[in-house]
Amino acid sequence: MNKIKITIDNKPIEVDPGTSLLKAADTVGIKIPTLCYLHLEDLNIENKPGGCRICVVEVAGRRNLAPACATQCLDGMIVRTNTMRVLNARKTVMELILSDHPFDCLICAKSGQCDLQKLAQDLGIREIHYKGEQSHYKEDRSPSIIRDMDKCILCRRCEMMCNDFQTVGALSGINRGFMAVVATAFEQDLVKSPCTYCGQCVAVCPTGALTEVDHTNQIIRLLANPKKTVIVQTAPAVRAALGEEFGLEPGTLVTGKLVSALKQLGFDYVFDTDFAADLTIMEEGTELLKRLTNYLNGDKEESLPILTSCCPAWVNFFEEYFPELNDIPSTARSPQQMFGAIAKTYFADKIGVDRKDLVVVSIMPCLAKKYECQRDEFKVDGNPDVDFSLSTRELAALIKQANIDFLTLPDDDFDSPMGESTGAGVIFGTTGGVIEAAVRTAYELYTGKKLEKIGFEELRGMAGIRQATLDFDGLPINIGIAHGLGNARELLESIKAGTCSFHAIEIMACPGGCIGGGGQPLHHGNSQVIVARQKAIYQEDASKPIRKSHENPYIKKLYDEFLGSPLSEKSHHLLHTRYFDRSKTKVIIKKEQE
Repeated sequence: MNKIKITIDNKPIEVDPGTSLLKAADTVGIKIPTLCYLHLEDLNIENKPGGCRICVVEVAGRRNLAPACATQCLDGMIVRTNTMRVLNARKTVMELILSDHPFDCLICAKSGQCDLQKLAQDLGIREIHYKGEQSHYKEDRSPSIIRDMDKCILCRRCEMMCNDFQTVGALSGINRGFMAVVATAFEQDLVKSPCTYCGQCVAVCPTGALTEVDHTNQIIRLLANPKKTVIVQTAPAVRAALGEEFGLEPGTLVTGKLVSALKQLGFDYVFDTDFAADLTIMEEGTELLKRLTNYLNGDKEESLPILTSCCPAWVNFFEEYFPELNDIPSTARSPQQMFGAIAKTYFADKIGVDRKDLVVVSIMPCLAKKYECQRDEFKVDGNPDVDFSLSTRELAALIKQANIDFLTLPDDDFDSPMGESTGAGVIFGTTGGVIEAAVRTAYELYTGKKLEKIGFEELRGMAGIRQATLDFDGLPINIGIAHGLGNARELLESIKAGTCSFHAIEIMACPGGCIGGGGQPLHHGNSQVIVARQKAIYQEDASKPIRKSHENPYIKKLYDEFLGSPLSEKSHHLLHTRYFDRSKTKVIIKKEQE
């Protein structure tokens, strides 16, 4: 393909046809400021550009300034990104944006991590020459996400993630002119929308318009209460990302320091959600083998393919859009909820603490976990199995608030018995990891033979939809994997159409899986950060002495002492769930409008 030759700020550049001026400038280290533009190359996510006009540049022979993100390179183009005309235009646009923006940066949840705030500093904005009325909207507070549209700058990144990548359709631009805003249908609250609480809108929002519900103050009060025993579990993806909040390179594992920090914060016991991930595999893997065996023995009514059920945003998605398929996903609860159920029964009995005095906190990369732990089916007489779920970002803020020098912390170990886990539990944090963990166990239980090669490279990667056929000693098992709800929708449509040939499908709502969750440190559009986190997850798996869930001695002990066996009556009561038809939310909205 012939290259296009252009000049940007007196630097000659050769690029492929179709390249934007923004990307061309980036190849030679010329940074053009943006607000609305977002590109996650490894995940094939790109925002529809051109909205904010912060990235304007001067093109020789063109009368008006051109938005660099939406202007393609043409052969012979001469571009200037730093003329006084360009700088004046950018400052004018920024002042206009700020003129309709609240000035409460000191108490804003995104302060210090706000793209608008940083860009205003970079552009040297010290006063705003445009005064007038500011738009005002009602704050919308859901179990997981807070929408403060007074801070919306109409970049529409959230709309792109919700509609184009996740295909949820909870958010859209409405109204015109001064009243234009991104909102739900009929400006209803999120709880009455099809929102799955995946938090991807929060992850890409450049301002404080979208933030998570913050529970750190409640946790501080509980840790200071001597009448409460407060325990914490931490998800596998957290250890691969938390270090970024303290200046470490993406993909730096901080497992030991994470444990030390939690103990210094005052948690009575520090456990690992990976333990519950191993438990999930015992239940979900056994369920897979049971369904598969029934099907092979002639029961054509058996529900296949089995779908993983660890991701609450994904569960919300199929309950909302595909309730007729509610019998297909595994009934196994997520690791977060399995942990809570075991903690408030088995563990509470071991330490002699009444259920109501045991507080279970989870550290999760996911905002949907906040909603999940509030679901009624995960409560006993109103007392939840998991009391609070903090995001990775919230934990980092709590550590900083406690003045803990994270980087100098010694490495510490999780407490027993619910802190012992295998490599299979660790890889739950990345796309492909849950099904790989399940396969490691299911293969040995089905064949009675030992796996020679533990890692299944064919199940790994970052492609949105992947497939592989695994040989279970002569029995071919067809595996499907999807991350991102738009990709999940494609697989679910194939199941409805009867064209799906998979026996098992893993689905995670977020790009890259939990490592790219809505509660992780903000990566500001750099998809290489997610790739680095994935490598860290597999690195920890490879370093584990035990890498198969059914070989975890503490899981074996749990079944011997308490549960009996996978899919037993007790395990079904504590570790399994059922699903609901939540598509009625659309009907409620329609009726309210009528």
